[in-house]
Amino acid sequence: MHELSIALNIVDIATAETRKAGALRVTDLNIEVGSLSGVIVEALEFAMEVAVRDTILSGARVAIHPVQAQAKCKQCGEEFEVADYFEQCPKCDSLDLQIMRGQELKVRSLVVE
Repeated sequence: MHELSIALNIVDIATAETRKAGALRVTDLNIEVGSLSGVIVEALEFAMEVAVRDTILSGARVAIHPVQAQAKCKQCGEEFEVADYFEQCPKCDSLDLQIMRGQELKVRSLVVE
């Protein structure tokens, strides 16, 4: 379950940013997870519950926001949602796509006190 190591890294990032701000604790943490990131949202939710214990994030509201992948066809310019990397353009059937979003895994925001 690589989601636990991801959760621990998120805690490290949030802790470092909280200290930079001179704050004592995190009250809210928002995470974006793209549908093509390879992260299982439910597993990350569980892992975050474990990872925040006894940290400055203990008791924080953790919200994970799924981001649906979107691609742009390099041939015709059509933009559309994709479920995986091997989809064809619905307009021209090309496989030459550029993934525009959906690969991200990032801390969108955190609120500190």
